[in-house]
Amino acid sequence: MRHSSIRTLLALCTALVLPAVVVAVPAPASPSSTRGDPVLQAALDDIVAAGATGALAVVDDGTRTVQLTSGVARLQPRQPLRPTARFRVGSATKTFVAVTALQLVGQRELGLDDTVERWLPGLVPNGQNITLRMLLNHTSGLFDFTADETFLAAFLADRTRLWTPRELIAVATSHPPTGPPGSPWAYSNTGYLLVGLIVEKAAGRDLESLVRHRIIEPLGLRSTAFPRTPRIAGYHAHGYAPPSLTGAGYVDVTPVSPSAVWAAGAMTSNAADLRTFYEAVLGGRLLAPAQRKELLAAVPVTPDFGYGLGLFVETYPSCGTAYGHNGGILGYISWTYTDRVGRRSVVIMMPTEPDAALWPVLNRALTIAVCRMFGRTAPDPLAGHRHSPIIGATVRASA
Repeated sequence: MRHSSIRTLLALCTALVLPAVVVAVPAPASPSSTRGDPVLQAALDDIVAAGATGALAVVDDGTRTVQLTSGVARLQPRQPLRPTARFRVGSATKTFVAVTALQLVGQRELGLDDTVERWLPGLVPNGQNITLRMLLNHTSGLFDFTADETFLAAFLADRTRLWTPRELIAVATSHPPTGPPGSPWAYSNTGYLLVGLIVEKAAGRDLESLVRHRIIEPLGLRSTAFPRTPRIAGYHAHGYAPPSLTGAGYVDVTPVSPSAVWAAGAMTSNAADLRTFYEAVLGGRLLAPAQRKELLAAVPVTPDFGYGLGLFVETYPSCGTAYGHNGGILGYISWTYTDRVGRRSVVIMMPTEPDAALWPVLNRALTIAVCRMFGRTAPDPLAGHRHSPIIGATVRASA
């Protein structure tokens, strides 16, 4: 769908469904600290000045950790944005799901060359030629259900509607595939719905409890959840659609049914937990060496970007190669990256739907933060570096 039509649709839906939560006032910058990193703090303040309600960054360069925020976590009533705030983390969920699947591969309960047909007979056309590996690295050729305009309209009209994975897969399979199995890389949230169902079938347990038992609890991720309801538990940043997309004021779009994205992007977390998780993944604490190697085997997408099994591999010229994922879902976007061995990390989070004004300043802050992670200063040309050729997320208003 074109950007303009999606924005028009969002404006119509929010005007009809959510008039009571339109907030006319913008959020002024309110930095929590300028001593830790004045340049990165200024970059966060620029994000808020450009229209975001808030932004935060946490950077660990291996010797010290800097936590910075700007703006607010909620407009009405106003709440300060602290680094501990929970967010919807969208497609960062994919890494949790991929790691769970790879753990089952390591235990010989699954195989990366297992076909969809073996585990989910008759569910998708040509399933006998689509493997688990293809689902995980987006080479299955399956249409992305979030690109279906009818689904998007239904989602925006009722963001708390309950969806089943098979219902969403049926949306995808109502479209021709984008290519044959093993096609060149094409991002598809549909593949991760299938991974979730396969994992459940292989393990005999629901995906949410598997992720909790295998990852969240062992790592002590107290602010991370795989929710079943639209509610975000605990202190959290509210997600907003900005005036440029609503045609009015800021609209609080925080409540979203996790079922609309499920294994492709339902999770909530905060910066500290995301750092712990990705550092554990890259540091080898969650996967055996053979499965970690598979995780890192990236399909090339652009000269600076590749996609492994639920993992971005992105090179920042003059700074280094970062490993992680981003996540975007209506009202939220974030990135978490580490170095190859999980000793350095960075998290950038913004609780506002990105628009044309926000993308450049958001990209600039992300580049500065990633280079800080490597102990380097981003040269001016990198400040405009276009990150990962996808948003990486699920249901968005401006994808």
